[in-house]
Amino acid sequence: MKNTVLTFKEAKIQGKKLTMLTAYDYSMAKIIDESGINGILIGDSLGMVIKGDEDTLAVTVDEIIYHTKAVKKGAKNALIVSDMPFLSYHTSIEDAIYHAGRMVKEGGAHAVKLEGGANVLPQVRAIVAAQIPVMGHLGLTPQSVNAFGGFKVQGKSEETAKQLIADAVALEEVGAFSIVLEGIPAKVAELISKAVSIPTIGIGAGRECDGQILVYQDMLGMFDNFIPKFVKQYASVGKIMGEAIGMYIEEVEKGLFPEDKHTFKIDEEQLKKLY
Repeated sequence: MKNTVLTFKEAKIQGKKLTMLTAYDYSMAKIIDESGINGILIGDSLGMVIKGDEDTLAVTVDEIIYHTKAVKKGAKNALIVSDMPFLSYHTSIEDAIYHAGRMVKEGGAHAVKLEGGANVLPQVRAIVAAQIPVMGHLGLTPQSVNAFGGFKVQGKSEETAKQLIADAVALEEVGAFSIVLEGIPAKVAELISKAVSIPTIGIGAGRECDGQILVYQDMLGMFDNFIPKFVKQYASVGKIMGEAIGMYIEEVEKGLFPEDKHTFKIDEEQLKKLY
């Protein structure tokens, strides 16, 4: 079934949990899409898992568009959401509309995601007015890593928790079709999910959210140097890949690969003419 912003909203009404994963290229998008995922996020997390940066801040609009185009070719049924990078929507409402429009027009995204609450309401309202669906993002917003003093759980005090709830309600009021809740206490996420009629998508926010999202490299166990508390590894793909690559190296070095069945042949009569 084709997933849209409307099917996302209907899922909440029906009590059906939504599933999302990140993707950054055609091959992975195709696998994820064919597995039946509801949504794919081309996240600015690509700065860390694709480019090897320490955070997401250096990701550009052009990079998001490039990866969105690749994902769009592989995903036929998932809702495609593109992250708006740091400073692509902070400078002005005009910039926010322009960059969001590029992600839809050039990248093929169905929707965009941006971080923040009360501080980005004018941008969200304007982008929605331009007929571009917006997914909000509250809590541990990675683009605010320097302001937070690191990747730290948010909403742990009465004041900050109330602000998160108020921000979620406000995002719905200006037209957001869903909200990612990241790195906040599960009980706070539950209160937010009950306070809004649009779906909440959790990452490190407990099971009472209306859906979940993870970075696919995390949930597939492609890296083991750091595993976030909120990540469950459903496989150890990194280990399997390493073992396979090691076997390939060994067989090439020993002359075991390629075998005859992996090679092409020439007619013997034609071969004789070459000597």
